[in-house]
Amino acid sequence: MSIQPIKFRPILKFTPWGGKRLIEYKKLDKTLNNIGECWELSGINGSESVVAGGIYDGYTLTRLINELKSRLLGSKVYEAFGNHFPLLIKYIDAKDDLSIQVHPDDVLARKAGYDNGKSEMWYIVDAGPHSSILYGLQQDATPEEFIEKAKSGTVCEMIYKHHVAAGDCYYIPAGQVHAICADTFLIEIQQSSDVTYRIFDYNRPGLDGKPRQLHLKQAAEAIDFNTSRCDKQRYEQEPGRLNLLVDCPYFVTSLGIYQQAASIDLSHRDSFTLIIPFQGDFTLSLDGNSPVNVASGETLLLPAEAQEATVCPKTGICKFLEVHL
Repeated sequence: MSIQPIKFRPILKFTPWGGKRLIEYKKLDKTLNNIGECWELSGINGSESVVAGGIYDGYTLTRLINELKSRLLGSKVYEAFGNHFPLLIKYIDAKDDLSIQVHPDDVLARKAGYDNGKSEMWYIVDAGPHSSILYGLQQDATPEEFIEKAKSGTVCEMIYKHHVAAGDCYYIPAGQVHAICADTFLIEIQQSSDVTYRIFDYNRPGLDGKPRQLHLKQAAEAIDFNTSRCDKQRYEQEPGRLNLLVDCPYFVTSLGIYQQAASIDLSHRDSFTLIIPFQGDFTLSLDGNSPVNVASGETLLLPAEAQEATVCPKTGICKFLEVHL
């Protein structure tokens, strides 16, 4: 029996900088507050995704992979990662500024006892008129100089500020200093890691009222100080096909824009596929099977064994991110 598209229950993360945007977007309980992140697909211990609906309803992601193996992930992906899902997918609602931070690369992360480092990308779904991100060092600095700037609260002076709008896309490799700033709503695609070295957090308390921990020594070791300005990705926006956004060693992400029914060839890849819709509703069917309703704000995992996906917009235009290894 062929595997149908798989949906998962959202995992909510409450943060000092989170807002209300995800409540409306995901149709959540309106009494909730400070939702900074919604983890769409995660194999992280303690925050593992659970299947929502279908014959695998209630399965954890690890159990699902263990049962379906290469049929789900692809033979090369399963050989490389086993039952460990290699990506973490999030929606992030930054009502306020996030901390200035950096992530270690694979080598440094493994030295510290983690499975892997964290390279990531951001696709801006919505942004206010003054929304921005911080990304990339403006000037050469030694680790010691950087730590002093962090301690004095002036570290932002060393980082490029980029104004952002809906549709902007950034790739942030491990070792790059960065921060999402207020009034920015985005999709984050990253390696499966929750390792973050916090550099500066505006001296604000966490939700428990206590100061949030900083990791200056680890950050100084993780930062790539030999980098230049990092700009947004340039890409096409042609309807009726997948438009490449990011092709990096950890994932390939494209933007799908569809106004009428169309097929997507999956036969050339030995990998699972993720569909992350953020505008418009549509149906999706695999290899001619019954279509599944897909709403904006959901995330679908398509099995590697699927050869073709057919997308049919319900009204107007639909847009989604498509991700595979």
